Amino acid sequence: MSTNILMPALSPTMTEGKLSRWLKKAGDEIKSGDVLAEIETDKATMEVEAVDEGYLAEIIVPDNTEGVAVNAVIGVMTETKGGKIDAPKPPPPEAVKQAPEAVKPAPPEAVKQAPEAVKPAPPEAVKPAPPAAPAHEGDERVFASPLARRIARQSGIDLASIKGSGPNGRIVKADLDGAAAPAVPPAPEKTAPAPAPAAKAPAMAVSAPHTKIPNSTMRKVIARRLSESKQSVPHFYLTTHIEIDALLKLRAALNAKSPKEGAGAFKLSVNDLVIKACGVALRRHPGVNASWTDAAIIQYADVDISVAVAIPDGLITPIIRQADTLGLVAISHAMKDLGARAKAGKLKPDEYQGGGFSISNLGMFGIAEFSAIINPPQAAILAVGAGEARAVVKDGQLAVATMMSVTLSCDHRVVNGALGAQFLATLKGLIEEPLSLML
Repeated sequence: MSTNILMPALSPTMTEGKLSRWLKKAGDEIKSGDVLAEIETDKATMEVEAVDEGYLAEIIVPDNTEGVAVNAVIGVMTETKGGKIDAPKPPPPEAVKQAPEAVKPAPPEAVKQAPEAVKPAPPEAVKPAPPAAPAHEGDERVFASPLARRIARQSGIDLASIKGSGPNGRIVKADLDGAAAPAVPPAPEKTAPAPAPAAKAPAMAVSAPHTKIPNSTMRKVIARRLSESKQSVPHFYLTTHIEIDALLKLRAALNAKSPKEGAGAFKLSVNDLVIKACGVALRRHPGVNASWTDAAIIQYADVDISVAVAIPDGLITPIIRQADTLGLVAISHAMKDLGARAKAGKLKPDEYQGGGFSISNLGMFGIAEFSAIINPPQAAILAVGAGEARAVVKDGQLAVATMMSVTLSCDHRVVNGALGAQFLATLKGLIEEPLSLML
């Protein structure tokens, strides 16, 4: 007896992923809990563990395959070595769903269209291809990735004439490069003239010597989500300037008390204290720790703060859970651990999914001030700049102080100007009088 190994859904937003590499090869014995493969999702590279025991009889999807749909068959296991493979190996779910006729006893329409797809395109077959309806129906019966289908529709390419190079003959994006569209594009009114210039623009932009860096799954998802956020969420921004001399003094005093080595050793950063201050401020202003839905505004019971961490493929936001209740050393240890595993692509889904508020700190790069894009479905994100010596006025006298600028990006549907200003006033007070964080 054999069983199919399916592409797992490793996050709520995952519809497809990249099979980075198999850690087992065909013929290997598999035990429950063994790591089978590494999957690159929209958030991180994760390991897939076996739930059954047996032998890896066949690898269906090879290493470095992108666009593998969730629940698609990626491999087959048997109970015994060399056992018979009797489990069905269907194409990815999308193809089964889009081509039900292909599994049924050939209906008249399928009989009529199937020969045209196999024939070497006689002159008569070329003419019927342009009409929108037949071309679209044929498109649905071809084994192709969603991205390839979309490009084909936009460019007027007949997928039936393309030979796929993907797994099991699947047509992928690379197969469409250089493919010619029909001489008379079908339904030009529907495609509208706009897509044609958009397709030509990249060619003009890359006419100079260049290097193409393929977009990872994570970068594609970041691009889509942040574009949607900026277009659909009504952003507005509030900036305040905070004196941090007292905070720096407290940080130095606490770090001086750290053991030199061992499990109890710690080294607090300014970011650790900002996380703690935000946690306390959010507890006092729960309206900022919230999300918008059409039915209601959701206020979160726990103060879970997402902290942006830069990684080679973009950024990820591991979460400090219940930040308002944690001590500074606990926040520091948690942040160092999450940050290191984020850069190694080893975070678990529950460590970066969720959160009610975000912090993005570019102070370590010398950035004085910036505005961040809200991380949906959250309603606010705090952009933290560098601490720097500035001229200030104290008691009518010119003085020098270490100042830090912070900008709160707000979703105006949830956080109005007054609420955002009150939150920043509380945050400013906590950072300028940091001993209150100890209470």
